[in-house]
Amino acid sequence: MSSREFNLLRESLDLVILKALTGGPRHGYAIAEWIESATRDILFVDEGTLYPALHRLARRKLVAAEWGLSENNRRAKYYRLTAAGRARLTQQEPAWHELVGALTRALRAPIPEKA
Repeated sequence: MSSREFNLLRESLDLVILKALTGGPRHGYAIAEWIESATRDILFVDEGTLYPALHRLARRKLVAAEWGLSENNRRAKYYRLTAAGRARLTQQEPAWHELVGALTRALRAPIPEKA
């Protein structure tokens, strides 16, 4: 996989994580659950992918993290969207919709036969 492909996948995941946090702070497991639910179980993000992405977003100050108690009274790190993260989502979301639409059109387009 080329670095360009990897960046596309990583940026897609980052955008979906930012979207997951628009409803308020969530711990990692709740973010993963939201992604699965929102994609109708098409995307599954395991811990080895999710937590490095969250740490990367925190380093870039797009999310902030703090410890709290989960629904089960367990200690959990909660992530929330920062103003910079909300701005990034607002900026990138239309471009991603346009990209996905273009890819969908290309994949559905008939291929003319060679003469």
